[in-house]
Amino acid sequence: MLAVRFFVFAVLIGLGGAALKSPSFGSEMEGNLPGKVAVGDLISYAYRKNPSIVAAREGWKAVVEDYRLTTGYPDPELNLTYYPEPIESRLGPLDWSASLNQKIPFPGKLTQAGKVVEAEARVAHIKLDRTVKGVIASVRVSFYELLYIRTAKEVAAHNLTLLEHLRKVGETAYAKDRAALIDMVKAQSQFGQLRYDSILLDELELTEKTRLNGLLNRPPEAGIGRLVAEGFQPLVFDLKSLYRLAETNQDEIRIARALVEKAGAQVDLAWYENLPDFKLGVFYTAVGEPDVPVRPSDSGRDSIGVQVGITIPLWFEKNRGRMGRAKAEMRRAKAVQTASINEIRTQVHQLFFRLANSRRLIELYKNDLLPQTTRSMEIAETWYREGESSFSDFVETQAVYYNFQLSLARARADYGKYLARLEQLVGQTITKTSGANKEKAKGKSND
Repeated sequence: MLAVRFFVFAVLIGLGGAALKSPSFGSEMEGNLPGKVAVGDLISYAYRKNPSIVAAREGWKAVVEDYRLTTGYPDPELNLTYYPEPIESRLGPLDWSASLNQKIPFPGKLTQAGKVVEAEARVAHIKLDRTVKGVIASVRVSFYELLYIRTAKEVAAHNLTLLEHLRKVGETAYAKDRAALIDMVKAQSQFGQLRYDSILLDELELTEKTRLNGLLNRPPEAGIGRLVAEGFQPLVFDLKSLYRLAETNQDEIRIARALVEKAGAQVDLAWYENLPDFKLGVFYTAVGEPDVPVRPSDSGRDSIGVQVGITIPLWFEKNRGRMGRAKAEMRRAKAVQTASINEIRTQVHQLFFRLANSRRLIELYKNDLLPQTTRSMEIAETWYREGESSFSDFVETQAVYYNFQLSLARARADYGKYLARLEQLVGQTITKTSGANKEKAKGKSND
């Protein structure tokens, strides 16, 4: 019966809950999350509620509004002048005057300034994409970490039950002089270690739940139901293809590319800023009646005039400095773009091999080590009952089995976390899906 218990538990751990299905839910997200929770549900909710995404979205909208501010004409200027002591003129005293002026930038300057804002808007939108991808990746990472912790708690609980049974068997054997005292000490030590692991996992679960609820903009103590693990599909891209995807889709590189475009627009704008601006206006002067014996026929007539002006870009060093600064920004933006590409390649390389290593560990523990350990426990139990091995061997085999179960859960969680980070870098799904296959086929046709 004991061997059967081991076998059934190994099968349950191997399945990992993959057969469970996730229900859809809506308002339940505001409070506790009863029932089964899939990572897609959490991602959908985080997209709507995460404050970082909301802030990035509103920041992008603010930059978009800058276009109308930048490309609009400067506000006209109205000046009023009152003379406490009127100035006498031939037509009479000048009581007050008013002027209305409008600055007119050199033709093409506002259009070029708008191109700079358009580049800034692209940068802001890419930053919004980066924030969304970052939050999604963080939710997935937290999901898999919490899933690991809960799986580890289940493993520890099952092994506590098993070890409690083994301890009772050992006490009975010790009473019959079939087990040594050192065997009982080892069993007690393993039992204490499992209890310590359970307490530690409880604390880790609270911490991870707080982190996940923070990403979802929910209270730290809000409950989260049973997590449903999604099945891992194989990758459909090799390392070189991932490099190309990252160079095309990675947000830091896209931002660097947009900043290069912005710097180019600023170089052209600097040239326009070295050109003069124009000024057009009208003025009106109110003239009173002259205090003279003989008044001219046009005495007291108000005057009106037209003003035309132009700025003089006289300071050539200032103009050269403006151009030099813009060109330096262009060179800096290109250097940042190159550095971003090199850095992203390094990160993709590291995550790709960590992902592959996690996949190998999953296969190793699931298909080789755990089945072998299960058989070893069955053999150890049989030999112990037949008196061919010690109780200590039985307990040590159980400890190895426990560690292998935790290692399998850890490898699965790491695979999900590395996959989330890698997909964040390349900007799309890279596992076996219809969309990924289409993209891969497109890439091959382009090659």
